[in-house]
Amino acid sequence: MDHLWSPWRFRYVSEPPGAHECAFCEMACRTPAHDREQYILHRGKFNFVFLNLYPYATGHLLIAPYAHVANLERLRDETMQEMMALTKTSQQALAAAYRPEGYNLGMNLGKCAGAGVADHLHLHLLPRWVGDTNFMSVVGETRVLPEELSTTYDKLVNCLAQTGLPKSSS
Repeated sequence: MDHLWSPWRFRYVSEPPGAHECAFCEMACRTPAHDREQYILHRGKFNFVFLNLYPYATGHLLIAPYAHVANLERLRDETMQEMMALTKTSQQALAAAYRPEGYNLGMNLGKCAGAGVADHLHLHLLPRWVGDTNFMSVVGETRVLPEELSTTYDKLVNCLAQTGLPKSSS
């Protein structure tokens, strides 16, 4: 029997349900000194960019507002504008770091739509390659990723820094 190890997930799967009011708010409230351990790649004025802790593929990013809102109609215009600008720049960083052949971009609004964190909207930016899915996800309910999150973080934080994105004032 083969074993696939993903020890970085243990702290998330071992916490009791409801241990955090909102995982994204908790991440955003911590000081930037904790960004590396939380895989926060960039903090903007209204949004932050971070690695998905349960990625579908290497480089799977999330862009979320600091504001705890579940629906687009509650999102302020300047927050939405910055979210789209951060998405564009994040796509450029993914292109520089990984040269994907395509991207998935989207939001799951509401639990019935598949949102893992339904009360705090967030946008997924997922790099894709021809043949990047395999039988493991379907048959083994396991994703095989070629790179640790910390390595992905290092690559992308450097690529984002090179874009000249303005940092948040906090």
